[in-house]
Amino acid sequence: MHTLHSTIPDTELLNHYNTDGDSKWLGILLQRYTLLLFGVCMKYLKNEEEAKDAVQQVFEKSIKELGKYKVDYFKSWIYMVAKNHCLMKLRDKGKLPKEITERMMATPAEENNYAEHIEKDELLERLSNSLHELIPEQRLCIEQFYLHKKSYVAIADETGYTLMQVKSYIQNGKRNLRMLLLKQINHER
Repeated sequence: MHTLHSTIPDTELLNHYNTDGDSKWLGILLQRYTLLLFGVCMKYLKNEEEAKDAVQQVFEKSIKELGKYKVDYFKSWIYMVAKNHCLMKLRDKGKLPKEITERMMATPAEENNYAEHIEKDELLERLSNSLHELIPEQRLCIEQFYLHKKSYVAIADETGYTLMQVKSYIQNGKRNLRMLLLKQINHER
């Protein structure tokens, strides 16, 4: 069932939702962009727990907002909702002055920035897909090292792998990721 839904384009899912109001369509859409949203929230909040909470809040916010607006390009729109949400959180904490926050806030009119956001989003999506194709040991070590910023020693302690194994899994995983990404890009052309 999951693979069946993964082939439905965003616009079609949105049309289904707008037609019958069934939140399952939104659920599929939001699930599709969970990793992307987590990446955006981590970039701004730099805290894993806060980023996870923010993703949930962005989900709730987007469900309310989608009832009010007609959204044509969901990925750009949800990116913008997440970015604005994080900037507001930083401003509320006093980490960003009001003027800077307002200058950085994305608005739907900023079409020229969409292309850049979409490019980054697509790369993150490709990366996420490729990560799942790695052997579990490589995927685990790469996620721990790059996403959770853990040292080789910390990864070795947690996984029970030797330092040499951790180093090897990360190096081979990076090489394999690069090849998988290239394969995906060439396949799409």
